[in-house]
Amino acid sequence: MINPPGNPDASLSSPLPADQFASALNLLGTIISDPELQNLLDPDDRRTTRMVYTNGVTLWMLILQRLGGGKSLTAVISQILTHDRELLPDNKRVRENTLSENTAAYAQARKRLPLETILEFSNRVCNYLGQISGPVIGGRRVFILDGTTITLPPTNVLQEAFPPAPNQYGESVWPVAQLMVANEMQSGCALLPQIDPMYGDNNASEAVQASRIVKQLPAKSIVMADSGFGIYSVAHHSTFVGHDFLFRLTKQRFKSLRRKAELIDEGPSHKTYHLTWIPSAKDRKSTPDLPENASIDVVLHEVEISSSETLCLVSSLEIDGPSSSALYRRRYDVEFDIRDLKVTLDAENIRAKSVEMFKKELYTSIVAYNLVAQFRRQAAKIVGMNPRRLSFKGVWTTMKDRLLLQPPCSPEEWLLRYAEALYRASQRKHPNRKSPRSYPRVAHTRRQKSTKFEKALRKKKKVEDQAPPPMEPN
Repeated sequence: MINPPGNPDASLSSPLPADQFASALNLLGTIISDPELQNLLDPDDRRTTRMVYTNGVTLWMLILQRLGGGKSLTAVISQILTHDRELLPDNKRVRENTLSENTAAYAQARKRLPLETILEFSNRVCNYLGQISGPVIGGRRVFILDGTTITLPPTNVLQEAFPPAPNQYGESVWPVAQLMVANEMQSGCALLPQIDPMYGDNNASEAVQASRIVKQLPAKSIVMADSGFGIYSVAHHSTFVGHDFLFRLTKQRFKSLRRKAELIDEGPSHKTYHLTWIPSAKDRKSTPDLPENASIDVVLHEVEISSSETLCLVSSLEIDGPSSSALYRRRYDVEFDIRDLKVTLDAENIRAKSVEMFKKELYTSIVAYNLVAQFRRQAAKIVGMNPRRLSFKGVWTTMKDRLLLQPPCSPEEWLLRYAEALYRASQRKHPNRKSPRSYPRVAHTRRQKSTKFEKALRKKKKVEDQAPPPMEPN
């Protein structure tokens, strides 16, 4: 129980009753039952102190910014003073209701908060949720790998750390960070991503990022990824740390491997081959740390999924072709998870101007995303359905409006409020749509962000406008 020192109503000066507490802080304890995680996020100094924005308060406010859909510093301070003043320590300015709503002190607290503290807390939240995710195959969890990018503000520091994309007109101005994500298939909960430059001398390939992130997965997980990861090095690093894998292969790579494989099963629409997969000379060149006698026992699946399309898979799992195909069709779920993080919670518009602050905001964004994903899982459980059957955006809206933006309350009232929010979230189902549902994919030209490109277009237009009109023939 938290003894709140302040008053959420700015017009009152008397302290809140001792049995009331901040909805925001209590949300973590309700969603995540690990007491050590709660202690890490609890404000770290509740004695009378001259410092208002302690590490615990600042960390929680960073998470609140993303739970609010990318709130500004001004907006999150207003939320704290309006709804969650009892989150703040026992400070004279809080008691007397004279705390300034200016952002300077909070901005300094964000810079002062050690990145290692945020990294430790975020890792523990993500790993905890990964461990409690529901098993899929033989008591094991499936994690889907995929890559994505985030465009950052064009500051000199970020441009140096994450070089902008080059084009035919030179170099653009927008720094680009490449992320590698690993999301649990059933719930969508995410581990902390790998972060590297997408361009420049220090960039990292998706295969290198994947080899690092598989080490973060819970023991004996199943790694699933598309054909960009269907190469020997990713398979080797997955099995080396004790995981199994299911990857799609390009048709060219599948045909090359099939020549050395042995047919072991055949059905009306599938064929399965056994292969001892040995790295090629190209694999060893790109991954020089492979052992001398490296090899993996795998199966190749060739599954017809339509009259015009065949799915080519490689796996270390002992499951047949149709089962592997059905499992692999869930790979696209990670695309929706990335959209929910980047678009719904607005993580693609992180406004940080330094590398350290970018990482702080990104890590706390992942925590915020995971809190919503875990809340969705709890809501789905009470109606007995798959969490992904519920709309992430709808569940997030329910959590935000019915829990985060409510006044403090007693423990009894909180339980009623939380149960009501779970029920409302459980009704946020995706509509039933006809299946199969096919729409042609259309590529739309993106607006060029490069100022150099825009200048080149203006210069070209100016030259064309100044050119003399063509002479008419006699």
